[in-house]
Amino acid sequence: MSSTEIVKTPFAQRFRGFLPVIIDVETGGFNSATDALLEIAAVTLHMDDNGFLQRDETFSFHVEPFEGANIEKAALEFTGIDLESEDREAVPEAIALGDIFAGVRKAVKGYGCNRAVLVGHNAHFDLNFLNAAAARSDIKRNPFHPFSCFDTATLCGLIFGHTVLATSCKLAGLEFSNREAHSAAYDAEKTADLFCLMVNKWKALGGWPLQ
Repeated sequence: MSSTEIVKTPFAQRFRGFLPVIIDVETGGFNSATDALLEIAAVTLHMDDNGFLQRDETFSFHVEPFEGANIEKAALEFTGIDLESEDREAVPEAIALGDIFAGVRKAVKGYGCNRAVLVGHNAHFDLNFLNAAAARSDIKRNPFHPFSCFDTATLCGLIFGHTVLATSCKLAGLEFSNREAHSAAYDAEKTADLFCLMVNKWKALGGWPLQ
C-alpha cells in the first residue's frame, strides 16, 4: 500500500464511505435564499472498537446575518435569539463555516471516508441553509454531499412512531430540556445522541455485523 492510499476504517465501511456529521441551524425564517443564518452547530462522531457510535467534537457559532438578510420577528421569538446581546459574539458566515468545514475535513480524512453526509432533524432544512451560506461565502471545498442526507425525523417516525425531536428523545430515554432547546449546539448534540442510539440499537440487533 502506498503512503498516500487511504485506509478505510470500519466507520468508513459502515456508511459506504460517508462520515455522518450532525448539523443544526437556527435561522431568521424558512427560506434559505433570503433568511438569515443566525446559529450553526456541527457534531462529529466516533466509532469505538466494537462498532458503536458516540458523540465526539462539537463546533458551534453565533452567526452575523448576511447583508440584506430577512429576519422574521416570529423566528426570533421562537428561538429566543437576542441579536443585540453583548454575549452573542457572532462571526461572519465564512468564518463559522470555514472552522466547521476544517474540523469536518479532518474527521473525514481521519476515518478514511470520502466525504461527509449531513445528519439532521428534518435534515433538508439544515442542508439548504448550509449550502446557501457556503455559496454566499464562495467556499469551493464544501465537505458535505450536496443533496444526500440522513434525516433523524424519518428514522424516529419508523422507530418511535414520533417525529418531534423533544418527544423522540424522551421516548428513547434521553433527557431533553425545553429551556435549552432551539440552541443550535444543544439541538445538534441531542440529535447526535438520538442518531447514535438508533444506529447502535440496530447494530445490537444484528443489523450491521462488524467484519
